[in-house]
Amino acid sequence: MVGYFMFYLVIVNIVSFAIMGIDKSRAKRKAWRIPERILFLFAIIGGSIGSILGMYYFRHKTKHPKFVFGYWIILFIQFVIYFFFL
Repeated sequence: MVGYFMFYLVIVNIVSFAIMGIDKSRAKRKAWRIPERILFLFAIIGGSIGSILGMYYFRHKTKHPKFVFGYWIILFIQFVIYFFFL
């Protein structure tokens, strides 16, 4: 069971990282953007590390406190929940 959970986390973090890059690319081209609620949804369902890494790697949303603090708060809550269930 733990193996499936770890596999899920790896996949959702890769996707979270990728959608930050895709949204940054679309922002540069002034194309249709990925909604903020989708970016946060992927962080909430386990992709917070990928979202944070993508945010800083692509330098996307780093000037928006809602994202900078929001992703870190989500990550903290996820760690608390994870250690609670251990």
